Amino acid sequence: MPDDEEPTGPVPVVAVVGRPNVGKSTLVNRIIGRRQAVVEDVPGVTRDRVPYDAQWNGRRFTVVDTGGWEPDARDRAAAIANQAEIAVQTADVVVFVVDVTVGATDVDEAAVKMLRRSHKPVILVANKADNQSLEMEAVSLWSLGLGEPHPISALHGRGSGDLLDDILNALPEPPPIVEGGPRGPRRVALVGRPNVGKSSLLNRVSKEERAVVDSVAGTTVDPVDSLVEMDGELWQFVDTAGLRKRVNQASGTEYYASLRTAGAVEAAEVAVVLLDSSEVISEQDQRVLSQVVEAGRALVIAFNKWDLVDDDRRNFLEKEIERELKRIPWAIRVNISAKTGRAVDKLAPAIRRALASWEQRVPTGALNQWLTALTQATPHPVRGGRAPRILFATQAGVAPPRFVLFTTGPLDAGYQRFVERKLREEFGFEGSPIEVSVKPRKKTGPGGRGKAHG
Repeated sequence: MPDDEEPTGPVPVVAVVGRPNVGKSTLVNRIIGRRQAVVEDVPGVTRDRVPYDAQWNGRRFTVVDTGGWEPDARDRAAAIANQAEIAVQTADVVVFVVDVTVGATDVDEAAVKMLRRSHKPVILVANKADNQSLEMEAVSLWSLGLGEPHPISALHGRGSGDLLDDILNALPEPPPIVEGGPRGPRRVALVGRPNVGKSSLLNRVSKEERAVVDSVAGTTVDPVDSLVEMDGELWQFVDTAGLRKRVNQASGTEYYASLRTAGAVEAAEVAVVLLDSSEVISEQDQRVLSQVVEAGRALVIAFNKWDLVDDDRRNFLEKEIERELKRIPWAIRVNISAKTGRAVDKLAPAIRRALASWEQRVPTGALNQWLTALTQATPHPVRGGRAPRILFATQAGVAPPRFVLFTTGPLDAGYQRFVERKLREEFGFEGSPIEVSVKPRKKTGPGGRGKAHG
């Protein structure tokens, strides 16, 4: 199927399940052809069901990575096992992964019973068959009663092509292709430092347990893509692992997760940055906000846990916002509680407003008419006997809006900021960063100077 054509119906889903640490995430990375699922030699790194886009021989499908399934799991492990079972129920095909170096365990046999109850087609994978003799060991897995085991090495790629062929054969028939369909759901990155309530908010807006919630900071390790209907519209939410204090001080899992938070912001159109309104705005919060602004994404700041804010805290918070967020006064702010549901319905209108600003275009005529009036009322200060003039301006692009000022010479940084502030006052751009750059006119002759950017 050509890349620019989308199927009309849902893309088929392949769930990868198995007990902890059999190499499910490694296999998912092998299937999608890039290192995206968090992999570490510690059981239980994957905690939620995490979907990724995959393609093989021109067929598209979604592969869902799951946390380790265990029959008698308790507490958080039970929530993780439940996510795996939901993945099985919603899948078209299940890939059941067993560690060939260990053989079939009691947990594997219990998993087979769960899979039989689902009545889904199951492909049995004997992973970690890194050489010929381990491949022979796979024969013993016939005892599980799931048919022929597929010996593979997810780490080295042995047998993965044959496995993918078999997965395609087991998938339902692809739906017909439709030309030029509408744009997909808007992409929203849900970001913030650990334990500000990102997973709770995702569960609240999706009205189901999509992400494992735990009061232990940093429970979410992988980003979880979720299609969520909110205020009558479908949105694609990415719930990301919380950013740690310093990437280079983080452990392996946290390092990859923090990189992926940056990746989620890059892949999104708008970021909802969650701050804990019951705590002071921290350096970590500032860093998350900087990442969004530097990536040029639309921005909504959601002050979560508003149910914990009393009058004293509210007064302190107002002063903090004035001091700590003064460089982004244009960000849209909403006060919510993911726990109680307070004002969560204000989130979708705020996101729409931010996206509209992010894609706003000012007609060149209106822009220059406004700019002429502005520079006549407040000309650039005189420096060394002369003042540079702004000749005209143009909007070079959107998402985010980018403006170029053509001038007779470099502008003072302060004057450039003044123009940017007035541009917002006149045309809005609430919830979106804007970029203003300066192009001084080229001078000719020996004292000439080339282009410069402000």
